[in-house]
Order: sequence, then structure tokens, then C-alpha cells
Amino acid sequence: MVDASFELDLSLQVGKYDIRKQLGRGATGTVYLAVDTFTGEEVALKVIEPEVFRDPQFGTVYRTQFLNEASLAGKLRHPHIVAILNAVVQEDSGHIAMECVMGGDLSQHATPDTLLPIADVLQMIFKCCGALEYAFKEGIVHRDIKPANIMIAQGTNVKIADFGAALLRKAQAVQTASIGSPYYMSPEQMEDRPLTHHSDMYCLGVALYELLTGQKPFEADTLQGLVHRVMNEAPPLPSIVRPELPKEVDGVVLRAMAKKPEQRYETWADFASELSKLVKLVLPPDAISDSEKFVALKRVEMLSVLSDAEIWELANAGTWSRVAPRQTIIKESDPGKSFFFLAHGQVRVTRHGRLLNTIDERECFGEMAYIRGGELPRHATVESVNDILIAEFEPDALATMTLGAQYYLMRALVRNLVDRLELANTRLVR
Repeated sequence: MVDASFELDLSLQVGKYDIRKQLGRGATGTVYLAVDTFTGEEVALKVIEPEVFRDPQFGTVYRTQFLNEASLAGKLRHPHIVAILNAVVQEDSGHIAMECVMGGDLSQHATPDTLLPIADVLQMIFKCCGALEYAFKEGIVHRDIKPANIMIAQGTNVKIADFGAALLRKAQAVQTASIGSPYYMSPEQMEDRPLTHHSDMYCLGVALYELLTGQKPFEADTLQGLVHRVMNEAPPLPSIVRPELPKEVDGVVLRAMAKKPEQRYETWADFASELSKLVKLVLPPDAISDSEKFVALKRVEMLSVLSDAEIWELANAGTWSRVAPRQTIIKESDPGKSFFFLAHGQVRVTRHGRLLNTIDERECFGEMAYIRGGELPRHATVESVNDILIAEFEPDALATMTLGAQYYLMRALVRNLVDRLELANTRLVR
């Protein structure tokens, strides 16, 4: 029970944060919508109440989880992870300021009557793969991946939250492996065995199963019964539980949930690749999914210096479209300031009707106008040879990217342009 004076204080201010309203309340504390009085930024403020740390049975566990999450302030920077902005830990209380994500969590879409479209679920889990790969490279196993810890930012953009149960592989202190939610825990986590990214992969597979079917893969009346089923039984095939699911979904989900870590996907990229293929099965042929954009850019050698977070920035900055054969994309002498990325297909480049070059997928064109700046006449005409997928990048959209990403992109474009000019000069001489 919280005393009245403490509640009155929270209604006004906690540290440098003005409290606006309560967003949620859990066993260990309360989350508020608050405003940073220094920056004016809205945050989600998790406040741990004194009674939590004083709990004689679980106080030590709660403090460890809180310190875990607080230690990550400013360290995890990924578009699909909730940013921890600031943390204050005191002897008998504390608070953590986090990025505010107002779309709720995916647990609201985990029943048969509330399921999201299949393609949306696959896109969301695809993005979680990248976030968890990033976290693991930073030395973190989340240990509590479940729909309730995946927040909805906008559309199919999600952010993984609640790293209180995370296993920090670089930490000095001994950490208990069995922390987590039993319905989603991997077999090796239940047995207190060493954990790798494969444990989070199992958890995410369970979450995917639930979000696609509206039911958990394993349920039981007792914890002992649940553990037995997780360790020894195979779940019902997702396509049996929900017949409208493509049968190809079964193999992908169940491989992620394999009993032994070595039977799951070797890497997060492998899992994400299979999810991307599934998306194509459930979307109309002309649709362009976020995963298709990301995979296309990730395959480009000249963009290899960009982090996954920067690749997502670039994917979101482009205007993507499919173009039929023999269509003019750029016409010489027409003004322009954007450049294009060719994800699939082939285009031909001509000047005064003379062929200068053919450009294949994974390459850019029109970058001279962007590099020179301003709206200037195009030097050549570009036409599609076959069905193509392209992204157009306008300077204003690219200006919203981080400065580091803009720098590496500009450097890559300049190198690409130099290579193309050398080739064009050789052909003109001939």
C-alpha cells in the first residue's frame, strides 16, 4: 500500500520529471507519462516504490532487475528497442525514464478475436530479430521476450521493452538464468543452462506462434505440467490451429521453437530471412514490405558500412515503387535533385540516344544531382529494361537521418559515381 504523501509527490514531480498521467501499474511499480523539465520531451517514467525493495521475499530480485535495466541507460540504440534515457537508483526507490511508445503492446493481439493480419505479425517479428541480434552483439540476452514486452510504435513498427530480466553477459555479478515468464521460457532456460541468442529465439518463436494463432503453444494447470510439456512435447501445428495460415509457416515457427538450441536457426539473420520469404506468400504481388526494403539494402556492398539501425533509416527515407518494363524513370535535361536505388531488375542509361551503361540490381543511379545539390538538369535518360523495384531518395528525407549515416551514404555515392564515370568515359572513347 502506498501512503498518501508519496502518491501526492508523484502527482507533481519525480526528479526532473513532471508527472502528467498514469499509463500502467504492475507488481513492482508504476509507469507514468511524464515531461522532462529540462528538454520538454515526453517520456515513460517507471517509478519503483519503496515497498518493492523492502519486500522480504522478492525485494532482492526486484532490485537486481531494476539495476539491470537502469545500467542500460543510453547504451541500447536501435529503432526497434525502447530507448532507456535516464535512470536514478536510490537506497529504497528509483525511477527509469524511457522512450514513450503509446501504441500499447502486442499482448492485446494474442487472442483469436484480436489477431493482427498475418503479414503484419511477420513484419513485426522480422524487426524483433534485428533488435535482438543487436542486443546480443552488445552482450545481452533479453530472457523475457513475450507479446507484452513488444510495444507498438506505429503500423508494423515495434520496439522491444523491459530489459529488467536481461542476462548481461559482460556483468561481474552472478545472475540467475531462470528469471522469465514460464510460458515463453526456452528449455535450456528452465534447466538453468548457459544461455545464448538461441534462448531469445525460442521465446520469440513462442510469441510468433501466439500472435499467429491466438493461443499459446503449451498450456497446463500447474507449473510442473507446463515444464514437462515444454521439455517433451511438440506443439500443435500453427496451420492446424488457424487453417488460413500458409503451411510454410509451420516449419519456420517450429524451427525457432526447437527443443535444442542447435536445432534452431543458426543466426538471427537466418530466422529473419525465412520470415521475409513468408511475407511474400501472404501479401499481394505488387505490395512492398518493410522486410523486402531492408533485405534489398542490406545486400548492397557499398552500404556495408551502415549499421542495421542506419539501414532502417535509409529504408524509411525512400519512396519505393514497382515499375513495369520500358518506362522512363529519369529524362535527360529534366530538373531533378533525388537519386534512385535499384533493388531488383535492370535499367539502361542513354544520352542523346546513345547507350552509356546498363545498371543491375543493388546499384544506384541519378546520384550526381543529389551530390551536386539543388535542382539541376539531369545528364542522362534512365529506362527500365524489365520489371524493377526502385526507391527514390529526396534530399529533405535523407536530411532526417543521423549525421553518421548521411556521411557514409554520401561517401558511398561518390565512390559509386566515380566508378560509373570511368566506365562511361571508356565507352564514349570507343
